[in-house]
Amino acid sequence: MCGRFVRKVSPKEMAEFFDVVVTESPARYNIAPSQPVAAVRIRPHEGNRELVNLRWGLIPFWADDPKIGYKLINARAETAATKPSFRSAFKSRRCLIPATGFYEWQKLDPKHKQPFHIGLKDGQSFAFAGLWDEWHDPEGEVIESCAVLTTDANELMRPIHNRMPVILPREEYGQWLDPSLQDQEALQRLLRPFPPEGMAAYPVSTFVNAPRNEGPQCVEKVA
Repeated sequence: MCGRFVRKVSPKEMAEFFDVVVTESPARYNIAPSQPVAAVRIRPHEGNRELVNLRWGLIPFWADDPKIGYKLINARAETAATKPSFRSAFKSRRCLIPATGFYEWQKLDPKHKQPFHIGLKDGQSFAFAGLWDEWHDPEGEVIESCAVLTTDANELMRPIHNRMPVILPREEYGQWLDPSLQDQEALQRLLRPFPPEGMAAYPVSTFVNAPRNEGPQCVEKVA
């Protein structure tokens, strides 16, 4: 799964890497569900890329209660195309969620877990494969929200957790974002574990456990 991540990318880097207009990109070290996350998508009805803030926790357009979003922070790559909560978004509302790392907790014993920071070995930015949706309540409020797709863990992740977020290679960003691409098999082929040799993981302190904690201390390596 993916329940917390890091994004520390300058506006210039964000603009160049994701081909979008960026005015600001404040560093975040402990992004948690229900918080706004930066996402890149194709602008509806216009066809160009845009950077938007989406609430993390997807609320399907048909939902009666927006609280369903708290349960839908992740979408399993194997079932997202057919599961009612995600299938409409999978078909034509796909997005990229920029990141520089994510956290996962390794179970040590029934009472203790060790948090790990995981990212690319070269320290570069990357993007999770995401889905987004737009929900309207009877009073006219509009909430745009998102979920991160997950897949089986690769060899690096397996000792830590059995799932990991889908990290897309840069050359596949265009395919994933293209709303005209609706071939389910072609899209599923993009949702594979990232090569373990290109990734690195290290333990961090339990400071990151509390979503209210922010700052570089979250990503500091511990013995």
